[in-house]
Amino acid sequence: MKNSANTFWSHQFRQWHWISSALVLALMLLFGITGFTLNHTAWFETEPVNSVLETELSPGLKSALAKVESETSLSRETAAMLVAEIGVSVPQGAVPLVEFGEMIIDLGGPGVDANLTVDLETGEAFYERIDRGTIAKLNDLHKGRDTGVVWGVMIDITALACVIFCVSGLGLLAINARVRRSTWPLTSLGVVAPVMLYILFVHS
Repeated sequence: MKNSANTFWSHQFRQWHWISSALVLALMLLFGITGFTLNHTAWFETEPVNSVLETELSPGLKSALAKVESETSLSRETAAMLVAEIGVSVPQGAVPLVEFGEMIIDLGGPGVDANLTVDLETGEAFYERIDRGTIAKLNDLHKGRDTGVVWGVMIDITALACVIFCVSGLGLLAINARVRRSTWPLTSLGVVAPVMLYILFVHS
């Protein structure tokens, strides 16, 4: 009975282990690499590329923007007008901040800081975009910064898959521990070492 149970659980753990590892392979490589780059940001700093555009909006677009209230997403038509007039891509559902006669639209993305400021009285528009480079983009993907809801959900799914990967791996270790004497010493080291390093060098 015991051998039968071990065979069953060994099969189950192997299935979950390889499926979870296959699902998160690319993202775990991304998070592993960017974990290193985030820990050594000074090594990968690049000169940001700054782009600035100043223009005056047409009366029609100025009127359309003036009707938008703060924290109300721009309509598809208004966003399309912005793209047509100034060539600035506005994501669907962008929510502007309206105060003191100005509208500010955050257009930032991974590795990019960008915003469009419109004077609702004069129609003058000022667009600034700062591109911080590829490494900054990858780091922001790691952190989920300015990545949207879908990427955030994917990070959550990846985290869940990683938990399954670790738990199924631990199950395989437990089943095969008899024939691998170093299993529990190495597993214990993997648990104790981070805790000790935290207590000795991080905790205050």
